[in-house]
Order: sequence, then structure tokens, then C-alpha cells
Amino acid sequence: MRDKRKEKIDAQKELELRKNETEELRQQLNDVQKEKDELFGKLQRVSADYANFQKRSLKQITDNVEYEKEKIIKTLLPALDNFEHTFQKANSAENVEAFVDGIRIIYDQMLDILKSHGVEQIKALGEKFDPALHQAMLQKAEPEQEENTVLEEFQKGYKLNGRVIRPSKVIVNKLPTEEPAKQTEQSEQELEEEQVDLQKQNNNEDQTNDTQ
Repeated sequence: MRDKRKEKIDAQKELELRKNETEELRQQLNDVQKEKDELFGKLQRVSADYANFQKRSLKQITDNVEYEKEKIIKTLLPALDNFEHTFQKANSAENVEAFVDGIRIIYDQMLDILKSHGVEQIKALGEKFDPALHQAMLQKAEPEQEENTVLEEFQKGYKLNGRVIRPSKVIVNKLPTEEPAKQTEQSEQELEEEQVDLQKQNNNEDQTNDTQ
């Protein structure tokens, strides 16, 4: 009897233990499910935030571009106004010099405006030719100038914040090499030596014939 009672008690304990284990597993499963739902919710919120961020960024970039365009155009308008005033006065101008001076003032104003936006002209005339800054269109030979010096400038080049956006189109000084002349002098000298040798040979033959 005692053994049967003991076995029954042990079976009840084992059943109770398994129930506890099952309950713990169920609780762990619920916790995992809850954590999964929370992570999924966070992922959805992050995805929505990222989509909104992309929309805001695109709009912000577009707005910044439009703002910069408007800013540049506004800085150019005073120069355009001065052009208009100069052309209006051109009909009543007494001489060409006054008109040219007005154009020069507007030109300098345009350069100042471009400089305020980080644009600068590339120095070319009289400078050493630099393929990173200059584009050679033609070559000339000016003996009084140094080799590879820029002699003329067809079109001015410009930099934007130190980066070349248009190279200067130039004419470069290219002096002729002296090697062909030296080779010609050597050839003439060799020809003279050959003529002298031939003359000596002829004289020796004549002396030999006279002796015979």
C-alpha cells in the first residue's frame, strides 16, 4: 500500500512539475511574442519616419536649389539695370569713350558679382602654359618670349571654388628646335671633308701617273 501511495504522490509531483514547466514555457512564449510585436511596431515607425525624412530631404534640397538660383539672379539684376541705363544713354552720348567707360564699369561689376559666388578668372596671358588651366588652340614662334609662354588668349577661363569649370583657350609659344640646323651643319662639313679627301686622292693618282 505504501509503495502505491508513494508512486501516486510522485506521479502528482511530476505532473505538477510538468505543469509548472509548461506554464513557464507559455510565459516565455508570450514574452517573445510581445517583444516581437514591439520590435515590429518600432520597425514600422522607423520605416515611416525614414519615408518622411526622404520626402523632407527632397523638398529641402529643391527649396535650397531654388533659393540659391534666386540669390544668384538677384545679384545679377543690378548689373542688368546698369546695362539698360548705359544703352539708354548711348543715344545721347557725345563720344564713344563715355560709352566704353560705362561698359567697363558694368564688366567690373559682373566680375565682382561672380567673385562673391566663388568664381574667379584664370590667369593666362604671359603665364606658363598649364594643361590643367589652359587649352592650347594654336602655336606660334616668338623668339623673344620663353618656351611654352601663353602669347594670346582667345577665351577667358574660370574657376568655381578653386575647380576649373572652363579652361582658357590660348595660343602658346613654341620655339623651333635647333637639332635640324646642327645636323645640316654636320652634313655640310662631312661633304667638304669628302671633297677634300677626293681631291687628295685625285692628286695622288696624278702624281703616280706622272711618275710612270
